[in-house]
Amino acid sequence: MEEGQNYRKNEVPIWKKQNLSVNEAAVYSGIGINKLREMTEREDCPFVLWVGQKRLIKRLQFDEYISHMFSI
Repeated sequence: MEEGQNYRKNEVPIWKKQNLSVNEAAVYSGIGINKLREMTEREDCPFVLWVGQKRLIKRLQFDEYISHMFSI
């Protein structure tokens, strides 16, 4: 088996990941990348996790936040 095939075999589906990249969160939610970046810039954002300069979206908290929103 080639190395690339092995990676795809072990890849975790988006809906099972604990944290998502901004790109994955955009695909997952249908919310644009620019809007997600804007939302996660706020200090009180409950679903952003900063790892150095890398911005991750906490999937469960993101789902909870979105479920209570009427408009973003």
